[in-house]
Amino acid sequence: MFIDGDDSVHHRPKNSRYGRIPLLFSPLTATGSAINVDDLPLDNSFAGLPPAFYTRLMPTPLPAPYFVAASARAAALAGLDPALLEQDDFVATFTGNHVPARAKPLAAVYSGHQFGVWAGQLGDGRAILLGQLAGPHGPMELQLKGAGKTPYSRMGDGRAVLRSSIREFLCSEAMAALGIPTTRALVVTGSDQGILRETVESAAVVTRMAPSFVRFGSFEHWSSRDKPEELRILADYVIATFYPELAGAPNPYQALLKEVTRRTAHMIAHWQAVGFMHGVMNTDNMSILGLTLDYGPFGFMDAFDSEHICNHTDQQGRYSYANQPQVGHWNCYALAQALLPLIGSVEEAEEALAVYQPAFAGKIDELLRAKLGLATAQDDDAQLFDAMFSLMHANHADFTLFFRKLGTLRLDAPDQDAPLRDMFRRDDFDAWAVRYRARLRLENRVDSERKLAMDKVNPKYVLRNYLAQAAIEKAQDKDFSEVARLLAVLEHPFDEQPHNDRYCALPPDWASHLAVSCSS
Repeated sequence: MFIDGDDSVHHRPKNSRYGRIPLLFSPLTATGSAINVDDLPLDNSFAGLPPAFYTRLMPTPLPAPYFVAASARAAALAGLDPALLEQDDFVATFTGNHVPARAKPLAAVYSGHQFGVWAGQLGDGRAILLGQLAGPHGPMELQLKGAGKTPYSRMGDGRAVLRSSIREFLCSEAMAALGIPTTRALVVTGSDQGILRETVESAAVVTRMAPSFVRFGSFEHWSSRDKPEELRILADYVIATFYPELAGAPNPYQALLKEVTRRTAHMIAHWQAVGFMHGVMNTDNMSILGLTLDYGPFGFMDAFDSEHICNHTDQQGRYSYANQPQVGHWNCYALAQALLPLIGSVEEAEEALAVYQPAFAGKIDELLRAKLGLATAQDDDAQLFDAMFSLMHANHADFTLFFRKLGTLRLDAPDQDAPLRDMFRRDDFDAWAVRYRARLRLENRVDSERKLAMDKVNPKYVLRNYLAQAAIEKAQDKDFSEVARLLAVLEHPFDEQPHNDRYCALPPDWASHLAVSCSS
């Protein structure tokens, strides 16, 4: 049986509209005598699956590892005191030079579609799962990215470079602060060992965290090999561990597909609402938990272009900003195809997939209303949103600054619109502003109240490529202070932070030459 999905993702879709973690319990603390890294209470539920699901192996050490940066918020999620992460034994552990006594390191196997083409077997080619630690919201898996070759490395060297590791670290934590479902980044360590990419760069390892790193491609792997028992084992593991509420459904596998589809639609709506582009939405990069996974050639929109492609490798524009919602739907079809032997019928699978479009539309409309300061819903809001994005596209308005400045618009003072009008051809903006003001009058909301609400959802600070590049260049000279400063700014993206205004400035001219690709 085959589910017929829409593969026309090279064209703009018809509908192209587009926090802090409380420390709830006592962490493993560095207070007093130092904690021995071998005392970490690591577990590994994934290692309880049959051996066919992974390869047990040790990370490959790097010479003279050093600490680069750590996230205190991510550490809290894993029940760790961030002060531990700078200790030599923890640096060695999170570089792969020392394996804690209770760890069960492994690399997982999976397959997937890459750029819409079946790629066959893939797997953790440069990532090794150490195990999981109990946190205030449940277990968090610790995965070392860049820890050396695995049986799934294919032609790769199993390493990551400092440049890409810093980008993933900063963006993971920035996305979390924006309230977007994502994997997290605990710590980055580095080494002077040279790694060949376009040029020779220094090696690094980023320890990333998530409740699970199971992907759509994990299911595609067993389905493509006609291994129904392994497929069932994996599905039962995911349901029992992460979706126990689905176990009692009449068809738990259909319920799983439906929930993952809904979460995926919501995740991508969040991306669209902040101008985030993933860059490599392959099925092996799609989380079964609906988390943003695998930060490679990502980007946040500067001058708005609905067709913008953030990945220099993506010559056909499959993963452009405008295509992301439709690609997400296509990927859910691929997951449905993999789960079909368990679900039982095409009709039941299609019923589950049918939640995608209304889930995406409902979430993006909800997010856009909040961004425009609209507390109620009106039938013609979609037309207002479409007109706004057409205006932004035609004038290449800066995505983040436009929405942040929109909160300053005063309902009855169009003569004070200059900060906004200056981002557009004035006649174009004035025509849309008339429609927007008419819509605002239906809200019965004072300007100050609306601005306060809008500032809580329209970030002032996002991880622009030029900001990441500036931090990377200093880090390559062993100055990690800018990485720490930038992280501190991005952890509070909605706050004014007047002393950090330089971090919300338009990109400088030199930034137009920055390009990221699949090697990033």
